Amino acid sequence: MPHVVIKCFKGRTEETKKKCADKVAEDVAQILGCNLSSVSVDIKEYDKEDWKPEVWDKEIKPRMEKLVKKPEYTCD
Repeated sequence: MPHVVIKCFKGRTEETKKKCADKVAEDVAQILGCNLSSVSVDIKEYDKEDWKPEVWDKEIKPRMEKLVKKPEYTCD
């Protein structure tokens, strides 16, 4: 029962977010070998000025060594 959370800046259309969620769900199901119906995807949007305090400082930076895919940017 994979659950994926995508965090990004605000501004994408509902159609774009749906396409992204559908593609991510398909890939997760295929790669992890589970049913597509078992995958859920949430997209949380942030204002650009909130990214560093809400996402980078609270979630990315403290877990940097454990991230499976590390970002190629910094907010420091």
